[in-house]
Amino acid sequence: MKNVLIALITFICSTSLWAQPTQTVRGTVVDNESQYPLIGVNVILTDQAGEQKGATTDIDGNFRIDGVLVGRAALVFSYLGYENHEIPDLIINSGKEVILDIQLAEAFEKLEEVQIVARKAGEVINDMAIVSAREFSVQETNRYAGSRGEPARMASNFAGVQGADDSRNDIIIRGNSPQGVLWRLDGINIPNPNHFSIPGTGGGPVTILNNKFLKNSDFFTGAFPAEYGNGIAGVFDLRMRNGNNEKHEFSGQLGFLGTELMAEGPISKSSKSSYLATYRYSTLQLFQFLGINVGTDAIPQYQDAAVRFNFPLKNGANLSFFGIGGLSNIDIVLSEDMMPDTSTLIFGSNDRDQYFGSRMGVMGATYTQPIDQNTFLKIGAAASQSRIAAYHEYLARRPEGDMWVWGEDRMPPILDYTFRENKYSAYSFVNRKINSRFSYKAGINVDAFDIKYIDSVRQVSFDNDPSDIELSDWQTRWNAEDLTFLVQPYAQFKYKATRKLTMTGGVTALYYSINSNSLSPFEPRLGLAYQIDNRQKLSLGVGVHSQVQSNYLYYYGSSNADGTVNEYNKDMGLLRNNHIVLGYDINLGKSMRLKAETYYQFLNNIPVDPIDQGFSIINSGSGFSRLFPNELENAGTGQNYGVELTVEKFFSSNYYFLITTSLYDSKYRGYDEVLRNTVFNGNYTLNALFAKEWKFKRSSLNLGGKVTTAGGRRFGDVDAIATVENQEIRYLTNENLFEQQFRPYFRADAKVNYRFNTNRLTHEIAVDFVNIFNTRNILTLTYVPDASVDYQREEYQLGFLPLFYYRIDF
Repeated sequence: MKNVLIALITFICSTSLWAQPTQTVRGTVVDNESQYPLIGVNVILTDQAGEQKGATTDIDGNFRIDGVLVGRAALVFSYLGYENHEIPDLIINSGKEVILDIQLAEAFEKLEEVQIVARKAGEVINDMAIVSAREFSVQETNRYAGSRGEPARMASNFAGVQGADDSRNDIIIRGNSPQGVLWRLDGINIPNPNHFSIPGTGGGPVTILNNKFLKNSDFFTGAFPAEYGNGIAGVFDLRMRNGNNEKHEFSGQLGFLGTELMAEGPISKSSKSSYLATYRYSTLQLFQFLGINVGTDAIPQYQDAAVRFNFPLKNGANLSFFGIGGLSNIDIVLSEDMMPDTSTLIFGSNDRDQYFGSRMGVMGATYTQPIDQNTFLKIGAAASQSRIAAYHEYLARRPEGDMWVWGEDRMPPILDYTFRENKYSAYSFVNRKINSRFSYKAGINVDAFDIKYIDSVRQVSFDNDPSDIELSDWQTRWNAEDLTFLVQPYAQFKYKATRKLTMTGGVTALYYSINSNSLSPFEPRLGLAYQIDNRQKLSLGVGVHSQVQSNYLYYYGSSNADGTVNEYNKDMGLLRNNHIVLGYDINLGKSMRLKAETYYQFLNNIPVDPIDQGFSIINSGSGFSRLFPNELENAGTGQNYGVELTVEKFFSSNYYFLITTSLYDSKYRGYDEVLRNTVFNGNYTLNALFAKEWKFKRSSLNLGGKVTTAGGRRFGDVDAIATVENQEIRYLTNENLFEQQFRPYFRADAKVNYRFNTNRLTHEIAVDFVNIFNTRNILTLTYVPDASVDYQREEYQLGFLPLFYYRIDF
């Protein structure tokens, strides 16, 4: 080990003796509201050696700076009558050109040269957003320890967001269910973009999204603008980047989570059209070989891909085609083991063989057409599919010593379901800037759902011998084919009333054709921002938000004798959430800021159960199980309130840190109108991230870490009778429902990253050490068919997990 360290130090030091490679930084600068190219924008770049280079945008808004030293650089974009735009931390590698899409905001007085106000790191791209919003970059998804390159896991570090579940990337925003998060890609509302996803959930174990094809995007946690409908908790507004339109570039990555390939380049250099394609294949067999527990003895397999073709057209128009998709499957086969170790089955049950597969895909196109210097039109269309299938065989056996004794009916099938949802989406909007003070945007989003749900199950019962079983008749729980439509028109505006006061407002509506109860005709949104001085800002946001229920819940019901299903929840109405947020921002220096927000949310029209009167649908939306409700009524309410604090030092002087904390309370009332904690009411979350970089001429070494602690999930007294009947944990509806709490969640992560540049190649080696202290956090209670343990057992989350990868760009 000593010799290895000496060799590594010698190699790093020797790189400083070589000539440092250079790279090109180029891009386009446009007006952020009209999207019209800006001519004559001054671009100043300061490299890591402190030397400056400059450029000016041409008639098409393009700029180019050649011969930039690799490493980190800072850019400033300035233009008469516009606010400055700063990029303080730009990573430049020899393996890929840096291509930027910059949007400048017009100043309050057009002829005034603005120097004291500038758009800085972390500020949201969508200028209609006043509160509870921030931009996240691809660099951040790579930089944060424990994020694994995923947008959702990265966002769990932000104030108000909790992701304290190592087995999944569900995020809980301000105490809301993860299913309240809206996912959008290039303007299209997309299905759950995760492998091994479960109907009605907002996350999964692994994302289909690859941060290599994303560009800087927006994340909202409350009171979001009117253009976002059918979401009550938060929004991921993701954007795909275009490929390099001048030269072909390639990337490859090999790691514990899979093998990745990426290619991009020009289709036609003369027309500046480009392509971008990525592919990833993964199997976790390597973890099994190394004896690392990933939650199951089975080997999950998944693959995903993305593609984008971009065609600039005449007069500033643009046409793009894009697609993403993923396949995943896992076979948990316990029947082949002589004596299975069921203690590792986070993702399965210990009494059956389970075969599970899922797939998700989106293909779409967008077209942008400038109408004049102040107006542009954009339209988009897409087709998507999500499909989930499962098949279970019961293991009729009992243990005797170190062997299994099998019953007469060894492995009868007990579950077979396939859920398929095709969606056809379209949107259109017009954005117009009247003058430097007023702009508006109006549009419509339309989705058509073509669904097919098939599900049959039969129950297993036995007395004392689990190998001597009785099987019920097959019961059909879903048998539906349907076509429904979701329509969301909206209009919104931005008005700079004075130099210090900015107002945004809008209105939207939501209609779902599945029933007459799914109409929200008027949802107003309002935002106010007051710039106290150059350092401080106050902000206020209010809004009414609504969301349809998970589609599969409308079609669940009891089985009729003829095989049809009594769909008793087909008339469920929309769930509604009213937001109010007050925020305060202060810059503590050139690269540090403090942000505080307090909020209150009132939820109503929540589906609750008149029979199981403590049930509320807002307690669902995470985990690996579907929901099987009784007949529900929209009679429940809920409330979330809290305060959040962020202290962030953006990368400068070779280090950065981010500290976020949230104190919150999340309560609901079921059909019995008793005020209870929601299952997601952990009451507090604290995140602390930091990283330090050491620079060399051709390379850099980064060391980072993260500590997270959060209040534990809620649970109640186990209903033994209902638990045995349903073979899953069911709680009693009493005064203790969700009053008990698992012990607090704690996890510490670390990341080591080394990047080395040659003249044309960039090599990157990194290890993400997840849960470095191997903390045994409780995931949930799980059903055990053994009365001696009260039919329950604590399941623990993943332990220590080293994630290594090697990447090369050229």
